[in-house]
Amino acid sequence: MSNVSGAFVTTDLISVSDLANLVRSNTAGAVVTFSGDVRDNDHGREVLSLSYEAHPSAQALLEKVANQVAADYEVFSVAVAHRHGDIAIGEAALVAAVSAKHRKAAFDACTALVDEVKAQIPIWKHQVFADGTDEWVNCA
Repeated sequence: MSNVSGAFVTTDLISVSDLANLVRSNTAGAVVTFSGDVRDNDHGREVLSLSYEAHPSAQALLEKVANQVAADYEVFSVAVAHRHGDIAIGEAALVAAVSAKHRKAAFDACTALVDEVKAQIPIWKHQVFADGTDEWVNCA
């Protein structure tokens, strides 16, 4: 039985509370969440807009990463979502949630989940800056 409650590559808004509710359990003593939000600056430059482009394999790879983290850590459940398309400043681009018996396992698994998503999922970020320049970044 998988300990993955959800793994989503989506154009829809994603919510920390929605993912936390997916992993919540009466047996869990800890639910740890992460929200990677679009900010209005990057390396000292003002960001005007941001979009993500997802490779067609992104969904399957996200599921694989979620399953691997769930298998590698003592957790009850993991959930993760990554948006693509245009995302407004302040909105979440990447959300992760993990439940476990104790906080250390939940924090460790959530950190690993986010790190592996950023390392393995083919989603590219395109930022447009106030100075007229833009940049593509191969990261989540």
